[in-house]
Amino acid sequence: MSIVEESEFKGNAMIVLKNDEEDKFPFQFGVKKAKLIVENFDAIKQFVAKNDK
Repeated sequence: MSIVEESEFKGNAMIVLKNDEEDKFPFQFGVKKAKLIVENFDAIKQFVAKNDK
């Protein structure tokens, strides 16, 4: 199960997604990229369905 945390980088809010507590390279992004993800969520779901092996 993944772990979701909030963080801060240079005064900007960040969301951090980890595979587990030991994840050395978490996926993190700010509000601007989060908005892009939300706006394109259906396209992202289709991409995963098409390319997930």
